[in-house]
Amino acid sequence: MKIYGAIEGGGTKFVCGIGTEDGTIQETVTIPTTTPEETMSKAMAYFADKGVEAIGIGTFGPVDVNVDSPTYGSVTSTPKPYWSGYDIVGYVKRVLNVPVGFDTDVNAAALGELLWGAAEGLRSCLYMTVGTGIGAGAVAEGKLVHGLTHPEMGHIIVRRHPEDRYEGKCPFHGDCLEGLAAGPAVEARWGVKASELGVDHAAWRFQSYYIAQALVNYILILSPEKLILGGGVMHQSHLFPLIRMQVKELLKGYVHHPALDQEIESYIVKPGLGDKAGISGALALAVKAAEALEV
Repeated sequence: MKIYGAIEGGGTKFVCGIGTEDGTIQETVTIPTTTPEETMSKAMAYFADKGVEAIGIGTFGPVDVNVDSPTYGSVTSTPKPYWSGYDIVGYVKRVLNVPVGFDTDVNAAALGELLWGAAEGLRSCLYMTVGTGIGAGAVAEGKLVHGLTHPEMGHIIVRRHPEDRYEGKCPFHGDCLEGLAAGPAVEARWGVKASELGVDHAAWRFQSYYIAQALVNYILILSPEKLILGGGVMHQSHLFPLIRMQVKELLKGYVHHPALDQEIESYIVKPGLGDKAGISGALALAVKAAEALEV
């Protein structure tokens, strides 16, 4: 049986693992995210004796995903110290000499959910993470969505809740979606982490209002067959009914489909892969990279 490598690159930790083409993750190891040289050296040491056919990397961004670009496979203008301009793909290829699949962490998670998770059997889906930051990746007609670069759906502009006086935390845009609804914004606004807020706290009215606006925009632009919400903030399960209700209210019946009405509980859902969506998505990138080489 062929073995594939997977790397889920996060701002605080890299999760490395191996698995098979059916999506089974056999083992993982966690490496703290420090400098790129130290982090990637430890990752490559883990894979050195695994005999992997290919490596898939889903990482924090922004990154260059244009295969025709001279800086393909590199981190671009990230606020993460030391990582801007680092060539992740080039380094992995030099060390392991195997095919490498590369994309954002959220695009990878979307692909993993399409192949083996909540969107299995569909042709499209959108995966959104709400945690330390907000990001979203999408698959349309079976392909990951790219354009000039990769989507940055966590930084869309949303209407401010009428009762919200918080200025926003995004260092680039202030009160964009991430600036208003990511975990650090929740903590800065209310003085405690999201996990410490009661289910009846006003925070959840704000959160559902902002997240629902984003989902409505994604529905109107991409029309995905499934919306999957992950990340630490979304561990608050009581958010899901509030978000679904807000989505219906904001759409006002404009888009007619059973998924947005009587079936909305199975349309806006938690990740089918749970907290393994990211590492499973990276595994999916590895499998796709190996398949591309065989064509």
